[in-house]
Amino acid sequence: MKFRVALLANLKKNAPSVDGMNKDHWDDLDSETTVEALVEAIRSGGHVCEFLEGDANLIDTVRQLKPDICFNICEGHFGDAREAQIPALLEMLRIPYTGSKVLTLALALDKPMTKRVLTYHDLPTPPFQVFEREDDHLSDEMSFPMFVKPSREGTGMGVSKRSIVNTEAELFEQIAYVLRTYRQPALVEKYIEGREVTVGVVGNLIRPAARRLPEDDAALHVQAGLRFMPPLEVDLQPFTELDTVYSNRLKVDLAAELNYMSPAPIEPALVEDLNWLTAAVFRVSGALDVARVDFRLDIHDNLKPYILEINPIPGLAPKISDLVIEAEAAGISHAELVNMILDAALRRYEMI
Repeated sequence: MKFRVALLANLKKNAPSVDGMNKDHWDDLDSETTVEALVEAIRSGGHVCEFLEGDANLIDTVRQLKPDICFNICEGHFGDAREAQIPALLEMLRIPYTGSKVLTLALALDKPMTKRVLTYHDLPTPPFQVFEREDDHLSDEMSFPMFVKPSREGTGMGVSKRSIVNTEAELFEQIAYVLRTYRQPALVEKYIEGREVTVGVVGNLIRPAARRLPEDDAALHVQAGLRFMPPLEVDLQPFTELDTVYSNRLKVDLAAELNYMSPAPIEPALVEDLNWLTAAVFRVSGALDVARVDFRLDIHDNLKPYILEINPIPGLAPKISDLVIEAEAAGISHAELVNMILDAALRRYEMI
């Protein structure tokens, strides 16, 4: 069937300028190249598609366009739950849209709250503590080395080799940097030394799909309805002089120079474990249609996977976004991936 689709995104060139903002403030936002590629991908699926900027004007422009469904990749501009603002507007207007809903998007952007949900469900995530002030007391349960990052940012913002700290002096210096620079709490985690991999997924859970793990933890029940992409690992070895972690600089400035390994060179049994954990995170966070889950594999514990976070609005830039690279490794083109996400939403709304 042919649908009228509105592609909703936030272009970097349209982002507002605010005095004192960081140079990486809008690194989450999309380029014109990405938006144009997404529009063409949706049109290649036989649909009509137009781009609309996901800002305060959307309440007028989307009603003028009258789309059957919106393809939402808006990151938002301001606020603790900025990724949830456009979906909230669409729900108020009763317009269908792709991807996760308001609560999931607000939850996933708040990394400490996400980790609390994971911990509640006994899913493996590094021990953590949140610092809202520079003089907060370090918990006796935390141990070095630790990793410090902003609580509500993506694209590796605020992450560099200085994020790994080995002493209290280094810890509180980095906490002060995050508080001062990003004006939000600092998330401090136990640093898991090892490899970082990510797993992308498209689709929706088949019953039981409540936001809990079913009592029968068979993989079939947890994973049913989801299409897993091959896991991806970024080879950071050539860049260890710059950053020992997958930092903002590597993700943004050097993205085209990185060696993306997908499928990642890991054993099939570990891939199965990662897929199960990805499905579990997808389930307990209430994700829909598409997501990407990031892991660290502990080199000191037989590559035990630890969940870092879930990204329910994964990047879809051709050639360089993790999910796109994973899909290509599975023989799925960029246009096919985009239409898989759209079709997942259309089926969820019973439009096809």
